Formats: sequence, C-alpha cells, structure tokens
Amino acid sequence: MEYYVLNNGVKMPKIGIGVSQIGNDERAVGQDFEFGVEVVQNAIKAGFRAFDTAEFYGNEDMLGEGIRRSGIGRSDFFVTTKVHNAAQMTENGPFDAFEQSLEKLGMDYVDLYLMHWPLPERFMATWKSLERIYHSGRAKGIGVCNFKIHHLEELAKIWEIPPVVNQYEHHPYLTQRPIREYCQENGILVTAYCPLGRGRLGLLDEAVIGKIASKHGKTPAQIILRWNLELGVSVIPKTITPSRMMENIDIFDFALDKGDIEAINALNTDVRVIGDPDDPSSYSERPLNQ
Repeated sequence: MEYYVLNNGVKMPKIGIGVSQIGNDERAVGQDFEFGVEVVQNAIKAGFRAFDTAEFYGNEDMLGEGIRRSGIGRSDFFVTTKVHNAAQMTENGPFDAFEQSLEKLGMDYVDLYLMHWPLPERFMATWKSLERIYHSGRAKGIGVCNFKIHHLEELAKIWEIPPVVNQYEHHPYLTQRPIREYCQENGILVTAYCPLGRGRLGLLDEAVIGKIASKHGKTPAQIILRWNLELGVSVIPKTITPSRMMENIDIFDFALDKGDIEAINALNTDVRVIGDPDDPSSYSERPLNQ
C-alpha cells in the first residue's frame, strides 16, 4: 500500500473503499448486516485498510464488526466517518453524533472525522466543534466533504486547524480542476468519491479510457483510479464484488504518461452523480430535522 501524508503528519492510504449503500444502510436493497460484514472482510482480504463510512449511511456498526472479525489490529486500519446535516443543527449535535459514531463502530477513535456537507449558516460552527473533537485526540484528523472554494475561503476566516481532507465527487467527467488545485496549494488532500461515476455515466465504456487501458494492459476502472492518483487525489471506490476489489486495488504497478492524463482531463463535462453543494435541496436525502 502507498500513502499520502496529511498536513498534520498522519499517513492515509492512497486508496480505500467506500461503504455507502452497503449492508444495513437503509438504501442497500436486498442486503443485511451480515452481508455487509462479509463485504468488509472481503475488502480486507483484498488488501484494503482504509474504509469510509458516515453517520448517514447507518452502517458504522457493520464496518466495525467487519474489522474486528478480521483479527487484524485496529492500528492497521484507517477509518473515516462523517457528521451529517441533522447533527449540525444544534450546538451539541456534532459532539453527540461523534460519540454515537464511536459507539457504533466499537472504537475509541477514528482516523478521520469529516463534515458531510457545508450546511449553510451552520458549517462554521460545526467546524469549531470538529476542532474540539480533534483536540480530544479521538479523531486523528478532521476535514470536510463537498466544499467548494468559496466554502473553504469562508472557513479559513475562523479555523484554528485547517482541514486535512476535502472529499468530493471527482471523476473524468467532473474534474473540478480549480477546487483541486486550490486544495493542493493549501495543503488539503482531495479524496474522490464516485471516482467511477457509480456506473451511471458510462465512464467504463469511454473510448478514450478504453484505448489507454489497452495500451497499459489494464482495465478502464484501473486507468481511472490511477488517473486520480497521478493527480495527487486519493480514491474510495465502492464495490461489493471481491473480484472488483482485487481489480481496484491493483493500481500501483504502472503509471500514466502526460498524454494519457491530458486525454482523460479533456473528457470533463461537469456532469454530476451527486447534488451540487451550492444547492442544499439537491443533496438532502432526508429531512434536516430528523
């Protein structure tokens, strides 16, 4: 495994696995707790040591159990979870949510605690709460998700501790170069969610990517994930299929050349799978007061 070093000195694997809509996430149709635990165990067998969950996914307990059953020590894993919108609505909400996340995970710390969305008029106060959690030592790093440049510029006015990570949708059809470069210039690691477009955008059938895949003897998915790494971006692809887990993590034995990267960059069309952070109604998948 290869690592990025965050701006606070913590090492983070360049690739992890996202567990949204897996196991006992209420959106995981036809799955259950034990199915999700098995997915986590299969990912560990494939070599994954970084896992990304969230309070909103409703499956933190599943992830914690999958890690415990592996028999591998907690210190070998990098675990990320997130505070969602509902918990941002009150002063104590982020602290209560954090305690509940630790309890569900069955852990006494997380490696990374993220603000899930930049909720208007609340994200500044939420960040100050995350800083207090960081100072407690029970979150080894704190960061944000779905923040645009203007969100970060606003946050910078009050932060004592800058985010170590900004996690947002990033793939060849949504490169978001300005925000990526802004983060990198300010020491914030970008993590790409939906790096393969969740299979909804046809990225794996894109002719340009297919040609590059043939050139390197790799699959289109491996090319896209490697492209992220070449840009200095970490990735958290999601899959429940063991063979695809093995495929996704097998991206450290080759490199893309400048022409490959430029060709993939040129595919950008600014198309999104997930909602625009500037439109809260587009990403609020459940009422904010629940």
